[in-house]
Amino acid sequence: MKRMRLGVNVDHVATLREARKTTEPDPVTAAMLAEQGGADQITFHLREDRRHIQNRDARIISEMAQTMVNMEMAATPEMQEIALALHPDSVTLVPERREELTTEGGLDLVRLTDRVAPVVKALQNGGIRVAAFINPDTAQIKEAARIGFDAIEIHTGEYANAAKSEKDNALRTIRDASITAAKYGLHVHAGHGLTYHNVLPIVEIEEIEELNIGHSIIARSVFVGIERAVREMIELIKR
Repeated sequence: MKRMRLGVNVDHVATLREARKTTEPDPVTAAMLAEQGGADQITFHLREDRRHIQNRDARIISEMAQTMVNMEMAATPEMQEIALALHPDSVTLVPERREELTTEGGLDLVRLTDRVAPVVKALQNGGIRVAAFINPDTAQIKEAARIGFDAIEIHTGEYANAAKSEKDNALRTIRDASITAAKYGLHVHAGHGLTYHNVLPIVEIEEIEELNIGHSIIARSVFVGIERAVREMIELIKR
């Protein structure tokens, strides 16, 4: 069985903190506990509107993490500058709309090539690996390869939200996209909407090397603590 990496997204610890604009719970502490639980990577999304993770969080997590750090961000000059200063191990470029509750759909590389390509090049020149968060779509995968991304992260939201009758089709689309991406020399990651109940079929896709999971793990941690919540997910995806 392959060894799949688990990235734990700590955004929603910050969401709870920002509900009261106070100092707790601290996503930095959450990141350290996730590592103790066995996380291979800490993921955070520094949004332009700073609705959850703040610059302070991003800086301290980047400085203190003992595992890999993955920064999700929009392809903007401001975020490029911050990423180059923080120097996470990897950056995942994602779309953003201020009115959305969470990221809705993947980045449209075909439409946004001229905006995205210079950011990819600048980050890679700074020694940072770069992934594109995209829908499982062949045209987007081909454009990711053409631009020169190191990896793609397949948006698994359609699969996660699909009715039982549509689950197999959504899973097949992800599997086919993963195979295509690997043929183009891209590393394959996946995330969005994955839970303890739906993750196993994704784990079985051979080409997928890394999962980034946030909400389900943080929700579980409310009842059992972050370390145990992370360990329980690891037991599922690495058995």
